[in-house]
Amino acid sequence: MKKFYRFFASMLLVGLLAACGNEDKDPHVNEPIELTISAAASLQDALEELKTTYEKEHNTIKILYNFGGSGALQQQILQGAPADLFFSAAEDKFDALVKNEIIDPKLGMDLLANELVLIVPKNNEKQIQSFEDLKQAGKIALGTPETVPAGQYGVETLKNSQLWESLESKIVYTKDVRQVLTYSETENVDAGIVYKTDALVSTKVEVVATADERTHTPIIYPVGVIKNSKYVQEAEDFYHFLQSDEAMDVFKKYGFKGAQ
Repeated sequence: MKKFYRFFASMLLVGLLAACGNEDKDPHVNEPIELTISAAASLQDALEELKTTYEKEHNTIKILYNFGGSGALQQQILQGAPADLFFSAAEDKFDALVKNEIIDPKLGMDLLANELVLIVPKNNEKQIQSFEDLKQAGKIALGTPETVPAGQYGVETLKNSQLWESLESKIVYTKDVRQVLTYSETENVDAGIVYKTDALVSTKVEVVATADERTHTPIIYPVGVIKNSKYVQEAEDFYHFLQSDEAMDVFKKYGFKGAQ
């Protein structure tokens, strides 16, 4: 009988130790690392394709995107919003984070370049064929220049073309460049100013003119790692992937050029 009790007690102890061992296991140990990338809205199509490629090759990483106007994203990061990388459509928005020591310049670079174009709905009722023809438009969509770099470049172009004063009252401001595209596609406006890359992904608009590069600040896309990222090494790995030939081929497919 005593042997039975000793056996029962030892089995009970083994069970308790096993239960304690299970409690000590981290339930999240097999969950992928989530990297949050705050990126300009104009990068959406290219980055979504690159996400698929990267996650297939790195099954421990999950890429989460936060797309929007670069100025709005910059402000979010300045105010402490979680992000591991910032991919801006304007150098000044990026440089502000470097100046505030949120991005280490050693882990940041100018990666892409873009062009600014004038788009119209397919039916083009106002027969707009140039920036000069915008005088015929009733409404023109443009990103809010304070937060949307494409809007800032658009204002520069119109001012340097001596068109701003006659067109300012016709401007419909948007939260990002993709909203300009949507307004143009749905004929809520007669024309819009977007990046070449945005126009290329739509079958519902037509590009009628490209802005002279001399009329606006160079359109450069810098990318960099956020210093206080919880996953600095993983963020750095993705940062280097974005510079790879494989990634650059995808960017070029969507109309981007290399910044170098």
